[in-house]
Amino acid sequence: MIRARPRTNTDGLGMTSPRARERLIESLRNNGIRNERVLDAMRQVPRHLFIDEALASRAYEDTALPIGRGQTISQPWVVARMTEAVLEGHTCRKVLEIGTGSGYQAAVLAQLVDDVYSVERIDELQRAARRRFRQLAYRNIHCRHADGQLGWEENAPYDAVIVTAAGSAFDQQLLRQLTPDGVLVAPVGEPGSQQLMRWRGGEAGWKPEVLCQVAFVPLLSGTL
Repeated sequence: MIRARPRTNTDGLGMTSPRARERLIESLRNNGIRNERVLDAMRQVPRHLFIDEALASRAYEDTALPIGRGQTISQPWVVARMTEAVLEGHTCRKVLEIGTGSGYQAAVLAQLVDDVYSVERIDELQRAARRRFRQLAYRNIHCRHADGQLGWEENAPYDAVIVTAAGSAFDQQLLRQLTPDGVLVAPVGEPGSQQLMRWRGGEAGWKPEVLCQVAFVPLLSGTL
C-alpha cells in the first residue's frame, strides 16, 4: 500500500512526461527490480522536480545527475535497489536516511513507510529538499541539518537505516540506533571499489551481505 502520493500538477511534457516515467519503470523492471510497491513509488515521484531545471530533460534517464556542492542525485536503479533491500523480509515503518541530498530517495521511501527521518550535513541542500517536500505535500519526512555519521538518536530506534554516501569502513554508531531485527543498507569502500552492503539484525547479531557494486560520493563528517 502506498503511504503518500506527491501532490503536484507539474507532470511536464516530453522527457518529463508520464510516458517518460513509464519507460524508466520498464527499464528498472528489466534490470532486476521486482518489488511492485517500489516500482509504483518510483513511478509516482516526479524526479524532474528534484534536479536543476536545466537537466530536466534527463530526469528519467537511469543515471546519476549533479545537484551542486559536489553531490549527486542517485541513479534510479540504485534508489530502487536500496529501497527494495530496506523493505525485504521485515516490517518497516520508520526509516533513518543519512544524506538527504536532493530529497529524491526520501520521497520514494515516504510512500512506503510511515515516517522518514533524513539527516543532511550541507545546509543548502537540506533547505532545498525541505522546500520540495512542502511543495509536494510530503508530511511524513522529517529533516535535520547535522552530521549524518552521528545518526538521529533522539528518534531511535528505527526499523531501517539507509546511507546514501560511501564510507571506507562502517561505523557501529548507526547500528545502535536500529531495532534488534532492523536493517541497515549502505555503500562501503573506496572510490572505484565500493560495494552496497546490507546488515540484518537477529539473535546471532548483525549479519552482513554484499548486494552489488556501486559508486557513491564519499561519506564525510561535520556540517557545512
